[in-house]
Amino acid sequence: MPALTSPLSVHRVASSGPVAGPPVLFVHGLASRGRVDWPDAEWADVLPGRERIVVDLPAHGASSAPAAALPTTAVVDLLQDVVTGAGGEVDVVSYSLGARLAWDLAGRGGVRRAVLAGLSPFEPFALMDLAAARGALAGGSAPADPVTGMILAMVQLPGVDSAGALNLIEGLAAEPFDPQAGVPSVPTLFVRGDADDLTSGLAELAAGVPGAAYREVPGDHLRALHTPEFRAAVRGFLISEGR
Repeated sequence: MPALTSPLSVHRVASSGPVAGPPVLFVHGLASRGRVDWPDAEWADVLPGRERIVVDLPAHGASSAPAAALPTTAVVDLLQDVVTGAGGEVDVVSYSLGARLAWDLAGRGGVRRAVLAGLSPFEPFALMDLAAARGALAGGSAPADPVTGMILAMVQLPGVDSAGALNLIEGLAAEPFDPQAGVPSVPTLFVRGDADDLTSGLAELAAGVPGAAYREVPGDHLRALHTPEFRAAVRGFLISEGR
């Protein structure tokens, strides 16, 4: 494997057996970590012949936390640097926030095929009251707004730098997700859990992406990611269809 340097924490797993395609970049969701969303125990045998590159997003896991708002374009720049360091071409497997970032990454060049799973068709972070969240984090009253309260609880989970994650969210909200912009032109698979209320409308979004495929797997927003049906869909799209 070529040396790869990045401000992000990167976990690399060499291909098992002869190389059969480009590396696969895995991008996790909000308030998680790369090796939590994409554990070796689940993925070791899914993509034979493919190197796995698992990143931690800013303020998550072993990656550093931004001291100020970090806009979407800057986070995608960090992912693009990983693609470049990996040889310039990857397949991407992404979930939730990771899928939102991978949507933009797919338009940068260097992405051969993309799996966008658990993607919300609307922009949740623009609804968040960041002042209330930061006040609560500093010991003040809990936010009255349920969306703010839910996201604040998420960024206080283990392995997340809470203040840094709010800075990340501020930057994401400043450049909100627009499903009409930067529509992926690479082969793309959208995946949704059949009980995932956070991704309602994803089938309609996928229908507007030329040539895209859409699959549903069992589970809600937390469980769908770890189902064998999800892994089988990824394998089929990247290995069987991606030769």
